[in-house]
Amino acid sequence: MPDPAPLLTAVDRLADRFRSMPQSRLTAPVPGHPSRAAAALALARRLAADALAVEGAAAPGGAPGGMPDAGPFAAGDQLAVAGHDLAAALAPLAPDAPVATRDGVRSAADAVLADAVAAVGAVAELVGG
Repeated sequence: MPDPAPLLTAVDRLADRFRSMPQSRLTAPVPGHPSRAAAALALARRLAADALAVEGAAAPGGAPGGMPDAGPFAAGDQLAVAGHDLAAALAPLAPDAPVATRDGVRSAADAVLADAVAAVGAVAELVGG
């Protein structure tokens, strides 16, 4: 089973950062996104789409998890839910188990996990501390 701890730790830390941000920081633009909250929502949608693909519940190239835009103050919670869903989808699998990805290809479960951790880290760096 791939160890979901790095994903859970990374996503929980980033979610807590979003939960503690004032509105002025949440709504301020960052490169590639109209706001920090939008960057978090894009990441949450990506993680949700990954989880659905791993579970076999999404068509390749389909909608990004159906995560609604619940506003800037929900960004941290949405990110945490999506990250935990992906960790739960990957947890019972062998690290080298081939799983579907949101792009419609197959990849090893541990590679999907590593990609998710890297994506969380990239957004954490993008939005600053």
